[in-house]
Amino acid sequence: MNFEHLKALSAIVATGSFDGAANLLGITPSAVSQRIKALETSAGQILVRRSLPSSPTEAGAILLRTARQIQALEADALQSLGQGPAGRATVSVAVNADSLATWFIPVLHEAATWADTELDLHIEDQDHSSSLLRQGDVLGAVTTEPKPVGGCRAELLGVMRYIPAASLELQQRYETTEGINWPEMPMLRFSANDDMQHRLLRSQGVERFPPTHTIPSSEGFLEAARSGLGWGMIPEQQLQPGLRKGGLVPLPGAAAHDVALYWQCWSLASPRLERITAAVRAAAIKLRQN
Repeated sequence: MNFEHLKALSAIVATGSFDGAANLLGITPSAVSQRIKALETSAGQILVRRSLPSSPTEAGAILLRTARQIQALEADALQSLGQGPAGRATVSVAVNADSLATWFIPVLHEAATWADTELDLHIEDQDHSSSLLRQGDVLGAVTTEPKPVGGCRAELLGVMRYIPAASLELQQRYETTEGINWPEMPMLRFSANDDMQHRLLRSQGVERFPPTHTIPSSEGFLEAARSGLGWGMIPEQQLQPGLRKGGLVPLPGAAAHDVALYWQCWSLASPRLERITAAVRAAAIKLRQN
């Protein structure tokens, strides 16, 4: 397959349109269209949905991943040839919001020293981030999936512990002689897919969910808990500073929840990929290793 055709596919997905791809590549929209038609003829399938934004079909996602792998290798080759800025490349990584707010921060400090690399972070729930690898959207992902995606390698990073916690005032308001009044105490959740709090309620025999506030931000979730808006499952690394300040307390009679995290990335011999992998591995030392 023609590499220029693959680059056109990658540019369309990156910008969301044929016109955007033309601007990115420095060619006309007609030339972009011709390259995609040639690629689709070669593949024998439709590769791009002509919508706004434009998106790859299932077959297009397979070729998109190939295109981005080739682009990563091309950037590494240019750097090895000493072509300076021409060797800059984007490293796309998926990471969940709680990790980004806690143990992943040193990766950002490390990336700040990489003059040849632009970091492109995709914030995605750890239970779904491996799908971005399958689609070719990212070259590495923090995920709960231990089985490697096709063409990728996986390694265990450690365990992220979540502790049920609330403000002291909220706990005292809903605490009875028999324990916490779980059916009535307001609850927080990160998103509609966040079921950690629901799991705990079911373990307490609660089938009817209490008033629930959705806070789709790791930092906002923490502040909402501190303000007394509701209780929630708080990452252990965030909870410890809260305990020192007297802002949050663990709820009695409720067990912590451990989430095993893995690093999955493309199986490429790429210096940039090895560099980001090493940075993630080093930062993950802050995770529980049991």
